[in-house]
Amino acid sequence: MVILNRIYTRTGDDGTTSLGDFSRTGKNDPRLVAYADTDETNSAIGVAVATGSLREDVSATLVRIQNDLFDVGADLCAPLRKSYEHPPLRVQAVWIDELEADCDRYNDELGTLRSFILPGGSPGSAHLHVARTVARRAERSSWAALEAYGTEPAAADAERGTGGVNPLTAKYLNRLSDLLFILARVANLEAGGDVLWQPGGGRAEQPAKDRGRSATTS
Repeated sequence: MVILNRIYTRTGDDGTTSLGDFSRTGKNDPRLVAYADTDETNSAIGVAVATGSLREDVSATLVRIQNDLFDVGADLCAPLRKSYEHPPLRVQAVWIDELEADCDRYNDELGTLRSFILPGGSPGSAHLHVARTVARRAERSSWAALEAYGTEPAAADAERGTGGVNPLTAKYLNRLSDLLFILARVANLEAGGDVLWQPGGGRAEQPAKDRGRSATTS
């Protein structure tokens, strides 16, 4: 059970915060950046669900993912150990399998993509593209945490705050960004389809260079 009866604690006023094992770390710790970006991904998805007028099945998929993202964040903030008094919830490979199955199922509704697309079209699609880009950032942040701390668990008697990061967190966020791209296309199916990129901004011809500019102009 989670009980939140007071939101501010003042414990972070010195620039530190608590990890999942109750050790203290700086607020620029790569692990903190990773789970903060994961939280932002969750919030961006929430905006898409709340305001995007998405299909019921798409919304249900996204709400499931929002619950997963809480667990991804919890995993990122809990250093790996060889044993625990109370084992934390960790991202499992089957979660990634679920995302891949979602990708395949929704992608079957779409035509072959032969161009890059622009974020936009319907409000739901635009919001999902924002969520996609945030998920990509969260993935990069997770890899940064993995580079900083590795993937090895600390010994059971090691100091709190030590131990690696679960690499499945980064893999989950990678597949999630792929799924969000697909769902953004699905959201545009009833709005005229994909908004295709036009090289050169759709101009009839590229603007000619100013040949009269002085060679000495900087």
